Amino acid sequence: MDSIPANRRLWNQISSAYQHEHDPQIGATPRLWGMYSIPDAHLHALGDVTGKRVLELGCGAGQWSRALAAEGATVVGLDLSEAQLAAAADAMGAARYPLVQGAAEQLPFAADSFDLVFCDFGGLSWAPPHLAVPQAARVLTRGGRLVFNVASPWFEVCYDEAASRVTTTLQKDYFGLNSIAEDDGATSYQLTYGDWVKVLRGAGLIIDDLIEPRPDLGTPNGYNETDPPDWAHRWPAELLWVTHKP
Repeated sequence: MDSIPANRRLWNQISSAYQHEHDPQIGATPRLWGMYSIPDAHLHALGDVTGKRVLELGCGAGQWSRALAAEGATVVGLDLSEAQLAAAADAMGAARYPLVQGAAEQLPFAADSFDLVFCDFGGLSWAPPHLAVPQAARVLTRGGRLVFNVASPWFEVCYDEAASRVTTTLQKDYFGLNSIAEDDGATSYQLTYGDWVKVLRGAGLIIDDLIEPRPDLGTPNGYNETDPPDWAHRWPAELLWVTHKP
């Protein structure tokens, strides 16, 4: 299934509204992971990036890329949407870095080009993982790391489409997780724990850690309604995978 054209159209349509709603939070502080804006300093997923060649898959308006470039990384921001890339270019400031239009499942880079490939609800949420993960592994150097944050399958199977909120009730089959129909024909992707392991190992990657970010009580979800409000304090809402290429 080629989801690239529809996903590109969707993100071009929603880019302005998305950045207007979310940039004040995610753009204000560097290195914030996921729906609950948990600092990387608490999760220790990326580590020191000084002097590293870094690729962000689905950079959006460049909040992460901008911060890592300022820390001394050589960053490339990749995104499918030209509207998102325009937002990144407008916000770039002094810490300048290249922006490339492309898809995570068709990376336009040579093998062994990067020391770190990462995303936070970016390319690995909006590209088929069985295609995108091997591409990420291909462009990594030996010893290079793939680090990415995606929604937990728990979150997905408890999401009530009709009510537009996450609940404490199972709403769909866990073993049916794969592609998810989004607005205007776009597609996002979600795997079970076991399928993520198969995809990562199949690409030749070593899994170093699986972090399930747990927000403190009272931490708001900036993207989804949840019932109860502290859903993610009780059950894992996100998976932060830390892997490397041997």
